[in-house]
Amino acid sequence: MTGNMEQFDDKSAQEVLGWALAEYGDKIGLACSFGAEDMVLVDMIAKIDPKARIFTLDTGRLAQETYNVMDEARVKYGVEFEVYFPRTEAVEAMEKEHGPNLFYNSIELRKLCCKVRKMEPLKRAFGGLDAWITGLRREQAVTRTGVSKVERDEANDLIKINPLADWSEERTWAYIKENDVPYNALHDQGYPSIGCAPCTRAVAPGEDVRAGRWWWETPEQKECGLHAKEKTK
Repeated sequence: MTGNMEQFDDKSAQEVLGWALAEYGDKIGLACSFGAEDMVLVDMIAKIDPKARIFTLDTGRLAQETYNVMDEARVKYGVEFEVYFPRTEAVEAMEKEHGPNLFYNSIELRKLCCKVRKMEPLKRAFGGLDAWITGLRREQAVTRTGVSKVERDEANDLIKINPLADWSEERTWAYIKENDVPYNALHDQGYPSIGCAPCTRAVAPGEDVRAGRWWWETPEQKECGLHAKEKTK
């Protein structure tokens, strides 16, 4: 894209989405993991362009509640989600060498699992895209405080659209309630952030919203690579 990306900082989420979908057409897609923020974006996108591309990564370790809300969204919005799975051979080789619970043993092995189950499928999902949309919010984690609504994703050589960057958790849930948006039932069980079942737990009152993701690691390490700032080697 050309122009100043900072011009979008004071635009609403719907304005940013409307511009992005018109600008990139079928060369843009929402990366949806069916958390609260992503469901807000599914609702907004369905109202702007119901044929817009929405893709998801099925790691093979998702919670049943995640599949349930995916089905609800398919029915409510008539969305056809593009589903990407990890390579069977890569999963088999990884588990043969390191076991099914390798992610608990070290950060390196956890990142290996994320690479096999999420990063490689994501690269395939990016095929043919010029831009992608995410549900990132600045207040979600210490690793996300610098998120802009429109930015260049150097790691993937794409434009990255984050329409909810300046939204609070309260605003997110207000939108869900006001617009009757389907959401993951795990949110009602103390899960503010939802990923793979073995790597996600409920959080206690007062805990950080990302405390339940990879809870055995320190906050600054809690990314899987999907939102890396630089190309992975």
